Amino acid sequence: MRRIRKTASLLVTGLAITALPASAETLQDALSAAWLNNPVLEAERDSTEIASERIEQARAQRKPRVTLFGSYVYESIDSNRPFAFNLGDRPVASAQLEARLPVYTGGRLNAGIAQAETGALAALAQLEATGQSILLDTLIAYVDIIRAREVIAIRENSIRLLEGQFTAASDRFEVGDTTRTDVSLARARLEGGRAALASAQADLEAALAQYALLTGLEASDMLAPVPPLPELPETFEAALARALDANPDIEAARLGEQAARQGVEVARGALKPEVSVIAQAGVQEYHTDGFTDSSIVAGAQASVPLFTGGLNTSLVREAQIARRQANSQIALSERIVRTQVARAWYSFQAADRAVDASARQVEAAELAYEGAQEELSVGVRTTLDVLDQEQQLLEARLSRVTAERDRYVAAHALLAAMGDLTPTRLGLQRG
Repeated sequence: MRRIRKTASLLVTGLAITALPASAETLQDALSAAWLNNPVLEAERDSTEIASERIEQARAQRKPRVTLFGSYVYESIDSNRPFAFNLGDRPVASAQLEARLPVYTGGRLNAGIAQAETGALAALAQLEATGQSILLDTLIAYVDIIRAREVIAIRENSIRLLEGQFTAASDRFEVGDTTRTDVSLARARLEGGRAALASAQADLEAALAQYALLTGLEASDMLAPVPPLPELPETFEAALARALDANPDIEAARLGEQAARQGVEVARGALKPEVSVIAQAGVQEYHTDGFTDSSIVAGAQASVPLFTGGLNTSLVREAQIARRQANSQIALSERIVRTQVARAWYSFQAADRAVDASARQVEAAELAYEGAQEELSVGVRTTLDVLDQEQQLLEARLSRVTAERDRYVAAHALLAAMGDLTPTRLGLQRG
């Protein structure tokens, strides 16, 4: 994605831009850059790898553990017994090899493995949720840049018209065909247009900064038109059902509850006995005496927690509270998703109607403005009438640009709420 110089002017026709060079940066370019380069997503990918390692750590607890112990000490032994042996000073070297295999842990290890596996799935769901959020934000930044540039083009065109009207009003005032009030009105509208242009330029800079934050790139001087609107469900109920089934935030919350449920079993397992099979082989060497002792031990070892000061029972209660908290998170996630679907659905419906209405409004305002100019030339209309018609035309064009932006954003916000704003659907290369 290389930067290119602007070679065609922006047309004030909503989000669609024509006469673009073939190398214009596309929405898919922007989404791919965000998916592959965004540091928030990189951090989430690292979280999924951490979760995968926890599975290996949990499984390792169930496997044999072999430990080698070694020491080299200098001992000095003295005694006042009548008959004593092995007295004096000497170095002692020892080594021991121990193998231990847990055979019963009260279900703690199996529950720990299940908890880690579920946690890894939850991490993947959270990565998917974060990814869709980043993609939606990138799409919004992209269309906001297009919208801001179109608004600037509209504002600049309006200023040129206002400058012409101000000049004409001033000339007519010089010959006595109009009043000072008309000149002041024309100048006030001109200065207001310049202030609005400055605001639009600030909006463009903000959108460019957001785009750079999300993608790590600077937006090119010319952005390609956005693809057509995606196919959406026919009814709100269908969209909501899809969201409650596939939204990754809800999926992550449900998996989190499963992991918390396994956490309760892990905590309860600490209250139960543990049995391990052990084998030990050791050797001890007394260098000065030339003696060597060796030993081999094999058998089973059991431990039963009798009193831990309330630690284990407190851990069980904590795990149970965490599970209740996870259940609450599921309910919260479902409520949030319901709200997101409703907001996106009805925003899309309103914006869709607004696009049609604003198109008709622009057509009518253009005719009214042309008529007001002709009537001003013959003295039927005043300067204020023309300024009012020009303002209505400006607002109609701005409304159309905003409505097209809002419709496009709402459609993709609905996809994100349904869990369908995925790299696969967008045709992106997954990292």
